[in-house]
Amino acid sequence: MSGQNKVDVEIFGEYYKLRGDASPEYMMKIARYVDQTMRKVMRRNPRLSIHKAAVLSAVNITDELMRIYDEDAADVQKEEDVENTKKQGEE
Repeated sequence: MSGQNKVDVEIFGEYYKLRGDASPEYMMKIARYVDQTMRKVMRRNPRLSIHKAAVLSAVNITDELMRIYDEDAADVQKEEDVENTKKQGEE
């Protein structure tokens, strides 16, 4: 696994060593986003355990990701529909 980048990050007061092919800057950006999401969850629900805040943060981040996937899929479908309509008009 040589060639992997390593970076120390802090997420919600806990320190982690991340390793990956991504740049250290990118891994730090991801860690900051997770930290911000957890802090947002805890501000709304200050009595949550850290474990529950982490799970809810994962759910929130996954929701954001799935919405982007769905939007992208809808855009691709629209493009395919336009292409199909053009082809039908040419026939």
